[in-house]
Amino acid sequence: MSAFFCALPWPNLASLLTAWGFCLSAPATAQTSATTIAVQEVAAGLAHPWALAFFPEGDTSGARYLVTERGGSLRLIDASGQVRQPVQGLPAVRAVGQGGLLDLMLDSDFVRNRTLYFCYAEPDGRDSALSGTALASARLSVDGTRLSELRVLLRQTPKVNSGNHYGCRITEGRRSGVSPGGTLFVALGERFSYRDLAQTLDNHLGKVLRIGKDGSVPADNPFLNRSGAKPEIWSYGHRNPQGLVMAPDGALWELEHGPMGGDEINLPRPGSNHGWPLVSQGRNYDLSAVGTGRQEHPGTEQPLHFWTPSIAPSGMAFVTSARYGQDWVGNLLVGSLKFGYVARLELEPPSPGRAQGRVVRESRMVEPKAIGQRVRDVRQGPDGFIYVLTDHPQGRLLRLVPAGS
Repeated sequence: MSAFFCALPWPNLASLLTAWGFCLSAPATAQTSATTIAVQEVAAGLAHPWALAFFPEGDTSGARYLVTERGGSLRLIDASGQVRQPVQGLPAVRAVGQGGLLDLMLDSDFVRNRTLYFCYAEPDGRDSALSGTALASARLSVDGTRLSELRVLLRQTPKVNSGNHYGCRITEGRRSGVSPGGTLFVALGERFSYRDLAQTLDNHLGKVLRIGKDGSVPADNPFLNRSGAKPEIWSYGHRNPQGLVMAPDGALWELEHGPMGGDEINLPRPGSNHGWPLVSQGRNYDLSAVGTGRQEHPGTEQPLHFWTPSIAPSGMAFVTSARYGQDWVGNLLVGSLKFGYVARLELEPPSPGRAQGRVVRESRMVEPKAIGQRVRDVRQGPDGFIYVLTDHPQGRLLRLVPAGS
């Protein structure tokens, strides 16, 4: 297992320095990529942007990009970088704490059906203290100004009194005979104060869920026939997911925040338990041990990769284009909220009988000084370049290109 770590004992001053990111070996051990990367500003003036999607070439709206702002706005951005007025027709959003308008995804058949999916913090209609993550679908008008046919596909159960750890990330599953219309995976947080619920199956907190695009439950979901279990559950034992993607080989990859250390990349499989809060590679914020105090626990999965101390990862994308050179193809890119850089993870290539997996080298695609703000989302565009959203009151959409291209 590959990871960045500081070889310092936890229960002393060094522990606090490590936890707050002052361990010199943490960011310093990451080698800067040999490829020189230039950062181009595409758009600015975005209010805490959270997620990015790309319109197909020649979309009827005339726009190139679609961005969620955490405060509750959905914005189209032209190729010139002009940010349009907010799209109308969104539901009520609870933009308190870490809540708001969160992840976004266009349907793979968007050209035909104009359908998009988004998740958001939904207020409770009866108790203003309660909220929960919801996943909805809607159709975008041909001119890109409004949503229609809004449908809530999934509501977090139960809603709770917390403003933290909503998650949420969405990705589209591969089509199958079980769900010929296609499936969606959505990763939800355990809402911080309700961490123990991540280990029980009668709720949605701290889970990766799988549903049909119409909100139905696929017939091959792992807990469909278990009494008392939520049938949408795919995997459980997650803390605060911040990335969810399908790898080129079809495997599902998930990225999540740890507590004080222990940020993780996981490979959720049907019914897999990823350990939180029984086990973690990190510590609680008061420096006490998490769960059993061990880094392994019977019946739970080990992370594919972890960071201690934390980098607060957010946004994850596989490189499938050769824009940066052939040796970048198959690499995984991860943003850092804490340090403001994009990490490049080189993976062991797949071989007969073994899927792509183990991280063999970690470096930085771009350094914090080149970005200057927290990195919230990382995506590969249809042009093959990598795009970054920065989380800031004056957030930016950036394009990362090989210098001189």
